[in-house]
Amino acid sequence: MVEAVSALGSLEGVIPPTEGHGAEAGESAAHRLAAFEELVERHQRQIYRIAFRLTGNHDDAEDLAQEAIVEAFRAFDRYQPGTYFDRWLYRIMSRTHIDFVRRRNRRVVVSLDAPVGAEGDPLVTLLGDAREDPQQLTEAADLDGTVQAALDRLPHEFREAVVLADIEGLSYDEVAAALACPVGTVRSRLHRARQMLRDALRPQLGERGEER
Repeated sequence: MVEAVSALGSLEGVIPPTEGHGAEAGESAAHRLAAFEELVERHQRQIYRIAFRLTGNHDDAEDLAQEAIVEAFRAFDRYQPGTYFDRWLYRIMSRTHIDFVRRRNRRVVVSLDAPVGAEGDPLVTLLGDAREDPQQLTEAADLDGTVQAALDRLPHEFREAVVLADIEGLSYDEVAAALACPVGTVRSRLHRARQMLRDALRPQLGERGEER
């Protein structure tokens, strides 16, 4: 597993002005940076893993993770201590990823009006159901290249929903909060994304079904 590239060393340069003067202001800024560093280090594997799922390669994953970390630090005053830091950072990474995709002219628009299908099929198992063992099943280095290639071909909003719900194991409500959209939209995106992945991975899904 490749560790997340740390963007913490450059964060001193993006610390916003702190109220107060002299030593007091310096201590406040240092305390803020230390608190942020601790949270990022605690979640760095998840941060990199999600960035890798979204981008599909190491270099872009590093860039996306770094951008998301810097943006999260700029917004750190709005983080509520005691709440899920990773969920809060996912929301920032989602917005950062949209900008990331736009810069690379890879944005694809697909209708989200399809009905929601049934849950619980071999596709989720193939992707790596986080409810079983998220730390082992969702390691970027262990993800089958065919599956990642299929993820890469999804529109970014579909890919985000699949990564957060089916790979990271977030609830629909948590995914909706991370993506800033209604739960119904999450369900629709997941339905469409799963169908697209199912079509792309039909041979693998067939083999899994035969093994059962």
